Amino acid sequence: MRTKITLACVPCKQRNYNTTKDKKKHPDRMEIKKFCRFCNSHTEHRETR
Repeated sequence: MRTKITLACVPCKQRNYNTTKDKKKHPDRMEIKKFCRFCNSHTEHRETR
């Protein structure tokens, strides 16, 4: 089953993206490089609780 998660920018802590993930395949927190419109650059985004 896929669960909804929120991705937050690491440097500025803004929550920018909502997505889904499969908890069986990825049990730990997801980390993706995505564009942050507040930092105006590509930064690391981590899954929040």
